[in-house]
Amino acid sequence: MSALAEELDRLESAEAFFEYFGLAYDPHTLNVSRLHILKRFNQYLSQAGGIDASDPALARAYEDFVASSGIEQKVFRVFQRARGEHRVPITGIGRPQFLAQGRRK
Repeated sequence: MSALAEELDRLESAEAFFEYFGLAYDPHTLNVSRLHILKRFNQYLSQAGGIDASDPALARAYEDFVASSGIEQKVFRVFQRARGEHRVPITGIGRPQFLAQGRRK
């Protein structure tokens, strides 16, 4: 593991990452999208094959969410699948079997 990777491994919050790289951020944007930003940061690093101290990946990841949302960016699998094809018909919604059986006593 590189020295930079070891330093980053010690960071414990999204704010710490921004402070480490000397990047300005809006606390509201970071509070709302912190997991999405860090996930996108990781995706950018994976695409680039690593990181160096001058890497703009975190800034790019943050900018992705300044004017957009996690739902629009679809960083996490749950948002990637949420396109309507996984909807349950209203007839498929009912009382779970274990609850229905418990009431029969």
